Amino acid sequence: MTAKEPVIRPAAPADLDAVAEIYTYYVRHTVITFEETPPPAAAWHQRLDDLAARSLPFLVAALSGEVVGYAYAAPWRPKPAYRHTVENSIYLAPDRTGRGLGGALLEALLTACAGAHVRQMIAVIADTGTDASVALHRRYGFTDAGRLAAVGYKHDRWIDTVLMQRTLGHPEAVAPDLNR
Repeated sequence: MTAKEPVIRPAAPADLDAVAEIYTYYVRHTVITFEETPPPAAAWHQRLDDLAARSLPFLVAALSGEVVGYAYAAPWRPKPAYRHTVENSIYLAPDRTGRGLGGALLEALLTACAGAHVRQMIAVIADTGTDASVALHRRYGFTDAGRLAAVGYKHDRWIDTVLMQRTLGHPEAVAPDLNR
C-alpha cells in the first residue's frame, strides 16, 4: 500500500480532534449540516462511546497518518422498532474532496453495518444545488426515498433535504433479537 491510498479504520479517541475540525468547517461555512454551532470535543467522545455501545461503526479515513475524513452510522430514530435502521454521515476535509475518499468510507460503512444487523441505511442529504452526495449514494445502491421541502434554515436560506435509502443484507431476513 502506498502513502496515497487511504486507510479506513475504526475511529479512536485520538482522532476526534481532527474529526471535530473537519465538521467545524462544514458547520461554519456550509448548509450541508443543519448544526449552527460546532459541537464541543466532549460531544465527539460521547458520540464515539454511544455508537460503540450500540455496535455501530464510526470510521476514519487516514492518508499518511492524517485523518482526512470520517463516517458513522447512528440510529435513525429513537423508537425501538427502528433499531435496525441507521442514518449515515460522511464528511471529508474540505481540501480532500473529489478523490474517492467518500466512496471508500461509504463502502466500509455499509460493510460494517451489514455485520451489525442493520437492515436499512438512510441518507439525509441537504439539497445544496450540487449532486455530489446524491451521486455518491446512487453509486452505492441508494435509491430516492423522498424530499422534504424547506425543512432547514441556515445562512439566510431555506434548505430542502433529499432522503435516500438502501437495504442491507437479504430483504426477507428475520431480524435478530438485539435485546439479548
